[in-house]
Amino acid sequence: MMACLCRVLQQRSGFGAVLRERDAVFGLVGLAVRYHSTQTVPHIPGMEYQDAVCTLNTLQTNASALEQVRRGRSHPQLQLQAMRGFLERAGLTVEQLDHLNIIHVTGTKGKGSTCAFTEQILRTYGFRTGFYSSPHLVQVRERIRINGQPISKDLFTKYFWQVYGRLDETKEAHGGTLPAYFRFLTILAFHVFLQEKVDLAVVEVGIGGAYDCTNIIRRPWVCGISSLGIDHTQILGDTIEKIAWQKGGIFKLGVPAFTVQQPEDAMAVLRDRAREIKCPLWVCPDLDKYPIDSGLLRLGLAGQHQCSNASLALQLSHTWLQRRCGPDKRSLLPDPENNCVSQAASFKPSSVMVKGLADTEWAGRTQTLRHGVLTYFLDGAHTRRSMQACIQWFRETAIQHEKNASGAVVRVLLFNTTGERDSAAMLKLLVPFHFDFAVFCPNITEAAASCNADQQNFNVSVENMLSRCLDNEQNWRLHNNQRDKEASPLLIDSLPLLTERKTDTLVFPCILSALQWITQGRDPVLKDPAKTVLPVKPSISAKAAPLRNAAEIHVLVTGSLHLVGGVLKHLDPQLAK
Repeated sequence: MMACLCRVLQQRSGFGAVLRERDAVFGLVGLAVRYHSTQTVPHIPGMEYQDAVCTLNTLQTNASALEQVRRGRSHPQLQLQAMRGFLERAGLTVEQLDHLNIIHVTGTKGKGSTCAFTEQILRTYGFRTGFYSSPHLVQVRERIRINGQPISKDLFTKYFWQVYGRLDETKEAHGGTLPAYFRFLTILAFHVFLQEKVDLAVVEVGIGGAYDCTNIIRRPWVCGISSLGIDHTQILGDTIEKIAWQKGGIFKLGVPAFTVQQPEDAMAVLRDRAREIKCPLWVCPDLDKYPIDSGLLRLGLAGQHQCSNASLALQLSHTWLQRRCGPDKRSLLPDPENNCVSQAASFKPSSVMVKGLADTEWAGRTQTLRHGVLTYFLDGAHTRRSMQACIQWFRETAIQHEKNASGAVVRVLLFNTTGERDSAAMLKLLVPFHFDFAVFCPNITEAAASCNADQQNFNVSVENMLSRCLDNEQNWRLHNNQRDKEASPLLIDSLPLLTERKTDTLVFPCILSALQWITQGRDPVLKDPAKTVLPVKPSISAKAAPLRNAAEIHVLVTGSLHLVGGVLKHLDPQLAK
């Protein structure tokens, strides 16, 4: 972390000089130093990818960012006003966003998967797609995709400094303010999509809808709402009705919108919001209502809960295609003054749509990885409802893997949560699986002192993260009627953060140390000699005997997308390149 900060300070001292030199040169030839997003801006030499990410990370904690959050919570309507100001300072206008032909999607559970299905379908048709999502798993550039792939490090670096440079050189005239982390990335994504001339942009809402910074979009082509539930209550409210009101804030006058089936109270709010905004709203049919030539639609994403996301994606892509390629269907829109929400018609998906659904990939969501005797089941479920869906998927998938095992299987839970999530409720749902080991660790990828800028989070202290892990372990013990309160010896001499109990639960100081203990040297990917192996006391090594002797080890990684991302960084090294 300190290495990153030093690097930023060094670069910033040179960055101002670069800007001043550029201004002087342009002044000599009588040119105004102002760029617009559709014009090419020169890349500033000497600014590399890690420099860009380290500088981006400073937007997580700078004073102006914290003030924006405080002001935004008490006056949320000011968020969009501030976002427009930052957009204009970056050389963009809301009118330019109208040309991105946007599909705007919100929801509590499944909005990312819905976006992934939708983007894959339209890319399969041959359109050049942009896709903005959050959070990232391994590298921040995953959030901004062109044709399904994260933009390259070179492109990220180039466009980052273009946008950051404009904002930095105008900050003194605006009270020294810079946009917070997510706002900056949203502006950057719009800039990238305009520069790269995409045919459409699929934009996933960050939090909520009404006051989310993505909602500066004025004229999306179609909007979607995935399954609603309770999450981010400090920002969105503590009832499903309040949350539905926030989500319905992405509705726009005359713009078609689709929702999956929602709880009755939430659906009533969405209906009222649609009527108030004069937005036609449909409810998606079940996936099995779409006629196909034979069998069922095959989805690239596992889990029964993906069916509603796929249906929503079919409606979103179908509506977008009608506007882009087909006759004007607006005369068929329901009357927004009508109190009833219309049922969307099913249709026969084209062969391209069928292929798009089958080819969709979305890492970290109901994902299975096989590494020799190790099988990892990864899902970033972080609410009670999403954990229920994860459990259903894991139960079905793990049973099939255990049936095919050549001998004894050891089950391991690797778990962490962040923020205000009710981890105790989620852990209670996992107890019936009778895991042989429950392992807890913070979302710290490894203990080595390095500048892993993509996965740094300055918004929470290490102490808070470790305290959360110990709380999670205690909740697990309570759910299992294990209330051993005896003092525990330290297990790692150099990192006294791992506690021993008389049961099968352990807390590790980082993701890598947890994985190394779980795998016991049996995962070839984790045998990289460059990775530091933390010394573990003999008592803990003895406890791992079942892991060394099992025919297979099945590991469920869940509770946090950030945890899943940290695990994937180690299990799939290509993602970190």
